[in-house]
Amino acid sequence: MGPVIRRSHRDALPEQIRARLAAGERVLASAVDNDGAALVATDRALWLPAGAAWRRLGWESVDRAGWDGEEALLTVVEGGSAPLHHTVRLQQPGALVEVVRERVSAVIVWSRHSMLAGRRGVRVVGRRPPGQQRIHWAAILDAGLDITDPEVRARVDAEVAAARAEVGD
Repeated sequence: MGPVIRRSHRDALPEQIRARLAAGERVLASAVDNDGAALVATDRALWLPAGAAWRRLGWESVDRAGWDGEEALLTVVEGGSAPLHHTVRLQQPGALVEVVRERVSAVIVWSRHSMLAGRRGVRVVGRRPPGQQRIHWAAILDAGLDITDPEVRARVDAEVAAARAEVGD
């Protein structure tokens, strides 16, 4: 079994993570993957092992996360035009899985799917990073829609503008 990381104790964290935590950033949960590397969830980000280092994913950049209990696999998907899937097999998930779910949901202030062409559409999501007022907006197109098509682009822009207006952003 790999090293155990204690909740809320910066001294128990790997040095590479501890040195990069922002002032006031709080550790909420941690777990160890099958290679003995730590995953750490803070109030602001998820730290995933990336070779000999760690990758920081701000909660506002996580599109979704899932847990497969049979396989002990945590999958985290970074949003964006080319989503990145991070899959990690955990020795013991502890509270980490629930914290990840809660944090991913907590930053979402707006989410709506709108049809653009038949059964295809766009999901507009507004996420507010912890401790910030500014909302990060994303438009996720269904398969088969092309953002370079001027008509699709205009409709997506209109959906984002309508969401921003409704939220007051």
